[in-house]
Amino acid sequence: MLSKKLSRYNIILGSASPRRQLFFNELHINFTIQVKEVDEVYPAELQGSEITDYLANLKSKAFTNLKENDLVITSDTIVWLENKALEKPNNEAEAFTMLKKISGKNHEVITSISLKSVHFQKIINDTTQVFFKELSEEEINYYIKNYQPFDKAGGYGIQEWIGFIAIEKIEGSYFNVMGLPVHKLYKELQNL
Repeated sequence: MLSKKLSRYNIILGSASPRRQLFFNELHINFTIQVKEVDEVYPAELQGSEITDYLANLKSKAFTNLKENDLVITSDTIVWLENKALEKPNNEAEAFTMLKKISGKNHEVITSISLKSVHFQKIINDTTQVFFKELSEEEINYYIKNYQPFDKAGGYGIQEWIGFIAIEKIEGSYFNVMGLPVHKLYKELQNL
């Protein structure tokens, strides 16, 4: 449905995430991937969606020479727990610490999307509540060893083994937890 509407745009996905690429393919969007290196540092006073909005915008700023028909889409996701952001773990120890923190608690997954062209920019975000059961250290270690969740905010993927066994319920978009609130992106692209 979108391919005809977006035919005048050169869609650029500024993300290496295989999940985001899958969503774009499933929406039948013709796109190219361009990933720009960005130092993902944000002001310490930012909270929740302010962080993801800031980082999605920061990633879009790396695209400086847009052509008339370019539309660059960048995104950022965090896990928000007890007024702190859990981003991607750098190693097994960090992944273990993150999963131990979210064990038995509910947290928010927040994703922001920036849509930027030569003529406009719009940033949208979405929040999903995720409720985790209490995890044993054995379950956490098994997941980290077998799934290597180092490219995922909060150190987990809802679509993987840990999502099957640990998530008791969610309130909001499942796909937002995977890294993109597809329903909101679709609406914005429809309204272009």
